[in-house]
Amino acid sequence: MILIPAIDLKDGRCVRLKQGDMAQATTFGEDPQAMAKSWLAKGARRLHLVDLDGAFAGKPQNFAAIRSILKAVGDDIPVQLGGGIRDLDTIEKYIDGGLRYVIIGTAAVKNPGFLKDACSAFGGHIIVGLDARDGKVATDGWSKLTGHEVVDLARKFEDWGVESIIYTDIGRDGMLTGINVEATVRLAQALTIPVIASGGLAGMADIEKLCAVEGEGIEGVICGRAIYSGDLDFAKAQTRADELGAS
Repeated sequence: MILIPAIDLKDGRCVRLKQGDMAQATTFGEDPQAMAKSWLAKGARRLHLVDLDGAFAGKPQNFAAIRSILKAVGDDIPVQLGGGIRDLDTIEKYIDGGLRYVIIGTAAVKNPGFLKDACSAFGGHIIVGLDARDGKVATDGWSKLTGHEVVDLARKFEDWGVESIIYTDIGRDGMLTGINVEATVRLAQALTIPVIASGGLAGMADIEKLCAVEGEGIEGVICGRAIYSGDLDFAKAQTRADELGAS
């Protein structure tokens, strides 16, 4: 089980939101590059970046900060990024800049042809982020709830060649109320590609619950507010996940 620290970028700073609300942003750092290095030093094996401004603008807005993180990390660990990725040129620019995985969210739902083209052109580099409430997919920074079932869309995207699915329960994100393990397992069981859990990670108990169902196809978990607030010690949690995975 890989624990993946999240670095959410707003106006070049590292922040965390509550339930995707830009008005409820807490700043955790002014230097994204230093933040990336700190997680690397604590044993992170992958980083999760979100261009929050980009997600709302529909185009990249924090490219300088992202580039500084990629420079700091180098080839040490893979980095994945979501937020405002709506065209193939943007994907190419990021991958050429050293990004390993591009996360397509809203555009995957609203413009499936783009996702299909992205999988064809950049095979092995495309992750889809599916954000849901009560099993229904949400788009546009979680502001719009669609009628699409998560499992149905995920199966379709799997057929197109996406690398993995990040599943976020938006009712829990940033709230420290615990991962929705049951819904994550249901999705993982319906797919053959890996699922990455996200939304609501509260502490070590969540890590242990996810490790118990890792065999269902859950590859990792994105760690957000809990590792910034101190509710979860990242290094200890990754060590514990390794122990459980080896047992």
